[in-house]
Amino acid sequence: MDQSHTRRGQPCWFRRAGVGNIAINDSFMLEAAIYHLLKAYFRQDACYVDLVDVFHETTYQTEMGQLLDLITAPEDSVDLDKFSMEKHGLIVRYKTAYYSFYLPVALAMYFCGVPETEGDGGKPYEVAKSILIPVGEYFQIQDDFLDFAAEPGVLGKVGTDIVDNKCSWCINTALSLANASQRTILYDNYGQKDAVKEAKVKEVFEAVGLRGVYAAYEEQVYVRITCDIKEKVRSGSGLKREVFTRFVEKIYRRRK
Repeated sequence: MDQSHTRRGQPCWFRRAGVGNIAINDSFMLEAAIYHLLKAYFRQDACYVDLVDVFHETTYQTEMGQLLDLITAPEDSVDLDKFSMEKHGLIVRYKTAYYSFYLPVALAMYFCGVPETEGDGGKPYEVAKSILIPVGEYFQIQDDFLDFAAEPGVLGKVGTDIVDNKCSWCINTALSLANASQRTILYDNYGQKDAVKEAKVKEVFEAVGLRGVYAAYEEQVYVRITCDIKEKVRSGSGLKREVFTRFVEKIYRRRK
């Protein structure tokens, strides 16, 4: 949808010879395969309906996030006045956080028979969501930063957020920190398919201290999420703290 060239170090599927728009139908087949496999292996289990339901719900949430992303920052119509941290937060939450972090944990919880509401009134799925959605937001902000700051070739894809007019954490943060002259440079050069203009945007990112702002943010969010895990995941609640801590430790200070 965003006309990318690479993903996970490989050419995007639709760019392969003989594929093209067939990739759209291929995506539908992959989605249908989810429910085919659930029916084949879980139909007899009590959790079957919950598994199907959470996949449907997460698919809807992800599609909403993708739509927000596409209409906020279309490649052919650059308007930085549409950008904001609030809008970025919505895009990130729906496009990334639900399917990447909440979904796998919720699936495991349903499969293990964790109830929606516990005897003492606790709501384990709401607890899990309150921790994992912020983890997902942190992950996407991290991804936005690495798109700008990672060494070439490290990510397995080419960083294109600047030239693709993405409503990323980097541009929103830079706009909030830039002086009048720097904002003019961002407005004149962001979202352009031009290497020279891309370089000018990166110069502003460096000048406003984006690397330092991100480093401070990463430490703050790590402490906050770690404290949430300790405070919210009670012993005997059906949730395991190590599930959440492993997610956080896996992405903390990642560089690729």
